[in-house]
Amino acid sequence: MDVNNAFLQGDLEEEVYMEMPQGFQQKGEYKIKDLGELRYFLGIEVMRLKKGIVLNLRKYALELISEVGLSGCKPASTPMELNHKLTTVDYDKHVGITEDAELGNIAAYQKLIGKLLYLKITRPDLYFVVHALSQFMQRKKQCYLNTAMRIIKYIKGSSGLGVFLKKGETHTLTAYYDSDWAACTNTRRSFTAIL
Repeated sequence: MDVNNAFLQGDLEEEVYMEMPQGFQQKGEYKIKDLGELRYFLGIEVMRLKKGIVLNLRKYALELISEVGLSGCKPASTPMELNHKLTTVDYDKHVGITEDAELGNIAAYQKLIGKLLYLKITRPDLYFVVHALSQFMQRKKQCYLNTAMRIIKYIKGSSGLGVFLKKGETHTLTAYYDSDWAACTNTRRSFTAIL
């Protein structure tokens, strides 16, 4: 349903009352429009099935692939290479790694990671790698950008994936837990993720 209301229709230059002044209280004050079955909400596509609903960001994913110029690329089979470790610029300097130089234009990288953070709303398979990349938002290295591009190549091959919400009552809660002891090469702390 959509409620026609002055508060939702742009800038107001009039005086706004949070409570109706006396004499203006009437029933049927707002016009309501039935928009039908929900199909899209904030870019999330809602597909109804007999067994439940599927939420995905397929259109958003395809626009992201096109925006970064990877429409013609070969899809990746995983979002991140096996045993790939992301390290900070400071860590690299400390241990003497020089081949992975720091890059400029951090704003474009931050914007890309922001888009991936939004995409993972309906893509639990992206949680770990996007979370790992989001920890390196202040200083950008080539390996971070390469990893972000690999995620987009992975999305290209799986753009229709989403979250399935099963119909009916549920009396059990299922959670998946992943922990990698001392996986962070920078701090030797473990990464933990609850999916």
